[in-house]
Amino acid sequence: MNQIPAWTHAEGAERARAAYRAAFGDEPAGVWAAPGRVNLIGEHTDYNGGLCLPIALAHHTYVALSPVGTPDVTLTSQQESDVWTQPVAEIGPGRVEGWPGYVVGVSWALAQEGHAIGGYRAAVDSCVPYGAGLSSSAALESAVAVAVDEAFGLGLGGDDEGRRTLVAACIRAENEVAGASTGGMDQSAALLARDGTALLLDMRDGSLTHIPFDLAADGLALLVIDTRAPHQLVDGQYGQRRATCEAAAARLGVPTLREVTDLPGALAQLDDVTLPDGSTVAADVVRRRVRHVVTEIGRVEEFVGLLTAGRVREVGAAMDASHASLRDDYEVSCAELDVAVEAARAAGAYGARMTGGGFGGSAIALVDADQVGAVSEAVRAAFAEHGWSGPGFLAATGDGAASRVDEKE
Repeated sequence: MNQIPAWTHAEGAERARAAYRAAFGDEPAGVWAAPGRVNLIGEHTDYNGGLCLPIALAHHTYVALSPVGTPDVTLTSQQESDVWTQPVAEIGPGRVEGWPGYVVGVSWALAQEGHAIGGYRAAVDSCVPYGAGLSSSAALESAVAVAVDEAFGLGLGGDDEGRRTLVAACIRAENEVAGASTGGMDQSAALLARDGTALLLDMRDGSLTHIPFDLAADGLALLVIDTRAPHQLVDGQYGQRRATCEAAAARLGVPTLREVTDLPGALAQLDDVTLPDGSTVAADVVRRRVRHVVTEIGRVEEFVGLLTAGRVREVGAAMDASHASLRDDYEVSCAELDVAVEAARAAGAYGARMTGGGFGGSAIALVDADQVGAVSEAVRAAFAEHGWSGPGFLAATGDGAASRVDEKE
């Protein structure tokens, strides 16, 4: 089994410090980290005012950072090949290309809200798999958010209320500077999660509930399968799904699709819609997109009810239905995700589904803890039959939120 290891915080902090020393020749002011996430259920519901249920991973992105006395931001990453520098005054939407947008977009967004943030240097290292649908981008944003919060004395990271401000800054960074129109679930998970819980997020009113999540106590495990199929959210497909949902909500006269309570009646009202870019989405496609969102919100409620009742093994049916809806109605799955899901189920998983934005990335499977190896091998063998490279595997348990991970001087 191709296991994807998580670093300890001590190891991750030292890696980031070493990268900082190598790039800049001195020691950073500190090292901060934020987790990747896996969503148990509730996909493409966040930007529709819906419900979602993510957990934080043990896999983190680490940022070593120091304020500097110059008006520049300088960045380096062990996952990238170059050192990037740009004056603070020149940072903003349309002015930053590539991965630095996820970093400097956060400090830009906080500055837009009146927080005083000057120049800084930062070095990044990460064990969150890139392109796996496990939100390496939000992990990077959130690690930077808690880093600049402490380094510049903003005082936001000490409680959930302040962290919601950091979440909002991370969302603006991704939407406006990096150019990916994501909805906020990922950043909320990275900044607000707690150990041993799943985070029930209500994206309509911003409320959250920590749902106990201890699979080990029930002899279970959540296997994450990184298909290694490239996962991209900035190629237009994700944005098209979001724009279609927003146009459908407008046609129905509701703020978001969360307000749809009569699904058949709503579907009967929908016709072709024209998106802001001038393209037209056919009525049958619009209806399928809406049907996915509304039924997926219902599946989150079902899943949470089963968790809280201690009927964990019974959530598999909701997971299976979620994948079918994402594959057929929302059309964000791919061959690798479908094969991973099917192979896991055939090998005994209680349920399996793609997770994340789709178009590649990862799947999850709920399995007996002593069957992780067997299910992983079945998925690997299925990939080999298709001539694909081997997938990666990790176990998800529910970790804590972004924080400083080195000791203060």
